[in-house]
Amino acid sequence: MSDPTVTAGAIRAKLAAYTDPYLAQTLAQARAVGGVSVSPEAVRIGLIYGFPVGGYGAELADALETHLSEELAGRRLDLALEADIASHAVQKTLKPLDRVKNVIAVASGKGGVGKSTTAANLALAWSAQGARVGLLDADIYGPSQPLMMGLSGRTPDIEADGKHMVPLRAYGVEVMSIGFMIDPAQPMVWRGPMVTQALTQLLQDTNWSELDYLVVDMPPGTGDIQLTLAQRVPVSGAVIVTTPQDIALLDARKGLKMFEKVDVRVLGVVENMSVHVCSRCGHAEHLFGSGGGARMAAEYGIPLLGELPLDIRIREEADGGTPTVVAEPDGARALAYLRMARRTAARLATLNKDYSKRFPKITIEPT
Repeated sequence: MSDPTVTAGAIRAKLAAYTDPYLAQTLAQARAVGGVSVSPEAVRIGLIYGFPVGGYGAELADALETHLSEELAGRRLDLALEADIASHAVQKTLKPLDRVKNVIAVASGKGGVGKSTTAANLALAWSAQGARVGLLDADIYGPSQPLMMGLSGRTPDIEADGKHMVPLRAYGVEVMSIGFMIDPAQPMVWRGPMVTQALTQLLQDTNWSELDYLVVDMPPGTGDIQLTLAQRVPVSGAVIVTTPQDIALLDARKGLKMFEKVDVRVLGVVENMSVHVCSRCGHAEHLFGSGGGARMAAEYGIPLLGELPLDIRIREEADGGTPTVVAEPDGARALAYLRMARRTAARLATLNKDYSKRFPKITIEPT
């Protein structure tokens, strides 16, 4: 029998104290609690999150049923989730793009750590969770997103104005890359200024739709090109991809410090190739060491966003143009990316928002 004395106010108070594991905040701190109503049969709760909530309902409902067990007292929990994704602050010298709420840079201090695979699956995971997402391949020397997203050989259309390009679409994600406009067999023999100019044009001359997130697959390294890009592109947050081995972590630290120098907030660290599980016997082995990403995250006071597996199928899926999140969306490998994506978006949701668009522009003219 349900307790008739339990009120919506009492449930709201208990609900406000629940700490969401992705936000690392209480629902009160996140201002996520919406409507609460109580009937003899059910408790209806509405929550508003600042990150995509697709696929989160069942996991959250189970946690809240435990948290509110006394207040529910046998009633059914009806949970309604809503996403309200805001535009977040960028570097002080720049302003957010007009049609893109948040630009997220995915970077690494060195090549070969799986940055592009992580960027593609991050974009696809956010799209699967209900966000409007774009993917910009900023790796001018080695563009890989056309192959990974199954768009090899395609060329973007030009708008009627002759100035803007229409991004290609794959699996619900808008994609732009220099790889759509060059012969993949020819090397890009360009100096730094040409590279940064090309990226600026790709970003600004693409007719993006209204996007919640634009994922930028950055070139590897921390040289002049990467620094200039970080200074010119309005970035809401950066994700550092590394492997557990010491040499990769050394370069990942350099990447993190580069973003600090240009006033870009680092959302966290993704440890790729964290553990290898034998496809025949199931034996798990840390081929590149263990715990490196966690130690780096603790050292700099940022979250460890995910520990992604080293699995031959991830490579095969990316090479085949169907990244893991879309190749096997209900599998364990995709789940690792989906959880990483939710942690990343939740981390961004806790940071300062951009309020510039709420206020009118004031122009002072001489009389």
